[in-house]
Amino acid sequence: MASKTANPSTVPFADAPINASLTGEQKIDLLRTMVRIRRFEQTSLKYYHDGHIGGFLHLYIGQESVAVGSISLLGEHDHVITAYRDHGHALSVGMGMDECMAELFGKKTGCSKGKGGSMHYFAPDKNYWGGHGIVGGQTPLGAGLAFALKYKGLKGCCLCYLGDGAINQGAFHEALNLASLWDLPVVYIIENNGYSMGTSQARSSAFPKEGLAARAEGYNMAWAKIEGVSLYEIRAGVQEAVARAHNESKPTMLEIMTYRHKGHSVADANAEKYRTKEEIQRYMNEHDPIEFWKNVLIGEGVITEDDYKAINKEAGAEAEASAAFAIKSPYPDESEIFDDIYWEVDNHTEAGRTGRHFFHG
Repeated sequence: MASKTANPSTVPFADAPINASLTGEQKIDLLRTMVRIRRFEQTSLKYYHDGHIGGFLHLYIGQESVAVGSISLLGEHDHVITAYRDHGHALSVGMGMDECMAELFGKKTGCSKGKGGSMHYFAPDKNYWGGHGIVGGQTPLGAGLAFALKYKGLKGCCLCYLGDGAINQGAFHEALNLASLWDLPVVYIIENNGYSMGTSQARSSAFPKEGLAARAEGYNMAWAKIEGVSLYEIRAGVQEAVARAHNESKPTMLEIMTYRHKGHSVADANAEKYRTKEEIQRYMNEHDPIEFWKNVLIGEGVITEDDYKAINKEAGAEAEASAAFAIKSPYPDESEIFDDIYWEVDNHTEAGRTGRHFFHG
């Protein structure tokens, strides 16, 4: 990984076509999105400790570049699905802080009407399909989204994110088999932060020296390993996979190396026991994606340190405003407890009225 004091003239992949075409404003927008994610997560952590948020809370602090860099490449017919560490992806696709924070607070104004919580963000209007609490459960769904695109003849792909701990789930391997067998335009992105909850990768997974993504060779699938601190490198690597999906309808497995600054979830009391304090501090100091990108843009003359401070202050104010919105929002009414479970029931279809979906008689 590169250090946080980046020299723009030596930053790898800066001259890749997909990056060379970025305007200064687009580069600032990428920084702004990463900062918004971090301030949202920091604010949600504060209100969790204050007792406003219950249940699980899996923070994305330290991994912001993965979602921001990869999602910045997508177009009209591209889709996103991920696991339970989903706040960063949600903000990257354009979901608002208000609806996201309100969902954490269990409020009716949340993106899932307060019924999903941290792990179940959804925005179908933005081609964002969650947010899934079952480890690896999103991976066959990602293949299904890609199948739908191919079936409809649309030029698009599905980015399906998973953690390094999910690669051993049986459903994931079944999905890989079908994705390769049927030439589905799905890009599996392993966000490898080195730990499956509290278990190191070395103790949880068997893999060749090339890395986890090399398992794709067993499915005759293209793969690559990407260092995740630099948006330039992420965008260059993921763009190749997106182009393969768009132009050849072929799947890819990517492994993006990253690191979470906090524990697996807020309930992870051992985050500084299975990882040393020195290791955590080293990654925070030397491999922070926001610090890296900020310094790249300063080196390129795109922003100044004062510009960054303004962006950070604005994001913090937005996050606090979203918490205020969540606090004053109403809880769902008890009468709504069975709403939004089955589409057929909510829309009063014949199947919803009779319970007969496939069989008649």
